[in-house]
Amino acid sequence: MDNSPNSPQPVDVSHIRSIGVIGAGQMGLGIAQVAAQTGHDVVLVDASLELATKGRDKLAVSLGRLVEKGKLTAEARDALIGKIKPVKGPEDLGGADLTVEAATEQLDLKLKLFKAADAAMKKGALLTSNTSSISITKLAASTSRPELVAGMHFMNPVPVMKLCEIVRGVQSSDQTIAMVTTLAQKMGKTTILSKDIPGFLVNRMLIPFLNEACFALQEGVGSPEDLDLAGKLGLNHPMGPLELADLIGLDTCLFIAEVLHREFGDDKYRAASVLRNLVAAGWLGKKTGRGFYVYDEKGNKLRAAI
Repeated sequence: MDNSPNSPQPVDVSHIRSIGVIGAGQMGLGIAQVAAQTGHDVVLVDASLELATKGRDKLAVSLGRLVEKGKLTAEARDALIGKIKPVKGPEDLGGADLTVEAATEQLDLKLKLFKAADAAMKKGALLTSNTSSISITKLAASTSRPELVAGMHFMNPVPVMKLCEIVRGVQSSDQTIAMVTTLAQKMGKTTILSKDIPGFLVNRMLIPFLNEACFALQEGVGSPEDLDLAGKLGLNHPMGPLELADLIGLDTCLFIAEVLHREFGDDKYRAASVLRNLVAAGWLGKKTGRGFYVYDEKGNKLRAAI
């Protein structure tokens, strides 16, 4: 696996057999899938056992489509799902060798989950976050194991995207960074290493780009379709900026923009009004069926919404 020249040397992570995943949403299920695919037992946590079970069942349905297309055998699907165990809450993470928190981008929620996971997990176990913007240093400071905390920022959709952004908090030990980096690489990911700066590497570049497309839209520079075609055909991006914002979730985009604006104090990061208004309306993109575009129940794009 070709990785950043700044990546640490691989280390032995054979002792990491059980991985906890907090959050049974799109990102959490993707992380659970790649963890199970690489032979790990997965403990899946959500707000309740019912929600965690629904998340696993949703993943089974999604993998079933791959079986129908001949891209996965039914036996492989069943084996993968069999390695994912839904549990009732963070208190059931006692057996996890490493946990990835993948809950909603809300600081108070993440701090609460980090404290609960820290209290339940065994001594020496690693605790990581999939956060796209929140300070790893701040999350680590809420635990009794700050040197064992790091960021593992997977890209969406996790099973498809090749990158995992490793984030070093102020307290993260060299051994912790080496272990989470090696683990991500075992999961088939190419890794990059970022300091704990708002937005890290990916979103430091991405969110201002998406936000500028929002400004161009609200100023009438172009239609949603033309802005996205400009990104795809003019910049050779696989998705246009507004399509990508809808996929990420407009609430998440807004949250990260607000973090960048607040932490850097630079108006170039201020969120466009059209983005704020869509979030206020509850039109959060693909996950709600409407954002910059309208989507059908299967997530297929139908037409521009504005």
